[in-house]
Amino acid sequence: MSRQNYYAGRKRRRQRQVEGDLIEQLVRRERRVQPRIGTRKLHRVLEKELGQAGARIGRDGLFKLLRARKLLLEPRRAIYPSTTDSRHYLPVFTNQIKDKQLSGPNQVWVSDVTFVRTQQAFMYLALITDKWSRKVVGYHCGESLEAQECIKALDMALRALPNEARPIHHSDRGSQYCCHEYVTRLTERKLGVSMTEINHCAENALAERMNGILKNEYGLDGEFATKELARRATEQAVHLYNTRRLHKALGYRVPGQVHAGSSN
Repeated sequence: MSRQNYYAGRKRRRQRQVEGDLIEQLVRRERRVQPRIGTRKLHRVLEKELGQAGARIGRDGLFKLLRARKLLLEPRRAIYPSTTDSRHYLPVFTNQIKDKQLSGPNQVWVSDVTFVRTQQAFMYLALITDKWSRKVVGYHCGESLEAQECIKALDMALRALPNEARPIHHSDRGSQYCCHEYVTRLTERKLGVSMTEINHCAENALAERMNGILKNEYGLDGEFATKELARRATEQAVHLYNTRRLHKALGYRVPGQVHAGSSN
């Protein structure tokens, strides 16, 4: 090897090391906010900053770098207790959103309840998500599975709903969603009422997935010391999800951006 080639090679190696250190710092910074953000979305999030710094790296190169630096995410298997009691004698409704084509926000809302663990007791997180934009439009972290807790999430969603909008509210057949008070809230605002029929998980897949995203990517799968800390963590998780999480299905945009943009 010539002297010139030797020094050129050393310069390239040093440059790759510097760029790798920069990328690692940016990845660690983003994961302090979004601990479970994956490599593809990291590439999108950091693309502009890396370009400004003159560091060029493709998606495959980023995978390779993160693998070498042991920064790839380990898969996690989530285990959830049952939060749905469908063994009741309350009226139920048919699935009105099966094969329904959407063209904008506030056409279909999907709902579900999941648990949040604390050292004091279990908390129960009721979520309402817009199916088009993937934005969480209503949520409440309560202390029981009673319908009143789910109604608080519904009231939050209804407060921000434009007067002319009439989304279909879709849920499983849990007693919280079938009770008279919850259904009355929906019908008073002239919202359609839709429920799963046979395959509960498949017919409410987005709502089920939302539980996993907030737990696995935003820290709600941990155990909190107090109920108040769980409530604060929930508020932060929903805010970060709505304002920072990129969705491939949304063209790598965030839910809040899509919801607001499509509403104009």
